[in-house]
Amino acid sequence: MSVGENTRPGRYSISANDDHIDRVHVVIRGNHRLTIREFAGEVGISIGSCHQIFTEKRQVRRVRVEISQELVANANGNENFLKNIITGDETWVYGYDVETKMLSSQWMGKGSPRTNKKKKARMSRSKIKVMLIVFFYWKGIVHREFVPRGQMVNKQLYQDVLARLKDAVRRKRPELWENQIWMLHHDNAPAHASLLIRSYQAKHQTSVVPHPPYSPDLAPADFFLFPKLKSTLKGRRFQTIEEIQENAVRELRAITESAFQEAFQQWKKRWERFIANRGDCFEGNSA
Repeated sequence: MSVGENTRPGRYSISANDDHIDRVHVVIRGNHRLTIREFAGEVGISIGSCHQIFTEKRQVRRVRVEISQELVANANGNENFLKNIITGDETWVYGYDVETKMLSSQWMGKGSPRTNKKKKARMSRSKIKVMLIVFFYWKGIVHREFVPRGQMVNKQLYQDVLARLKDAVRRKRPELWENQIWMLHHDNAPAHASLLIRSYQAKHQTSVVPHPPYSPDLAPADFFLFPKLKSTLKGRRFQTIEEIQENAVRELRAITESAFQEAFQQWKKRWERFIANRGDCFEGNSA
């Protein structure tokens, strides 16, 4: 007697065979912004099998390499490619964020006794926090806003944000708005990759720069802007949302144009390193 479940119509296959691997690869190339759940639904397999294909079968690595190769080719073929990209993301900014060991370290004289070292109480992040959304290009910030308290970044809110971004590009960056040469880059978060957002982009003829799946190390907001912003805020205490916002905006404005330009050059180097590593992620913030 078998205790296993028999296959039946409407039940997703749990097989990760070569046919399913090929079908997943086709779907990825058609739209690499889908979630694991959406990939599984498109191919007709279970979420577990889809995840297995993405990891054990190393299909993600292949797609990462292909997309990175495409981006490097565009950058090499057009000197203005990187200059025309506006990239962005969202992140939490806290009323208090714990210092890293590097930030909390102190210089001591050669003969200073170890007993002078002060003991610190164990600290944790503040519960007071605000969600910051920032879009920037190679010269600086294009648009930033804070998500109203109690709201999350879902597809509807993100569509409204993109509408305000478009207006900001038109008003503040006319050199990008003219002839519609600017391109949008963001990661593959569900709110960014939803059908509503893709339809909105198509309606407004917004060109989108592809982002390799599961690759935060290839997103400038993740490897450059947010770490740089948060490193200046760590260890400082802010009592209100307004105080958090004020200081976050001040630190954003303090980032130099040369720092943004260097970040975009690092971005290209990261694509190249990604290709050399055959799609493996790498640690650290330096390219």
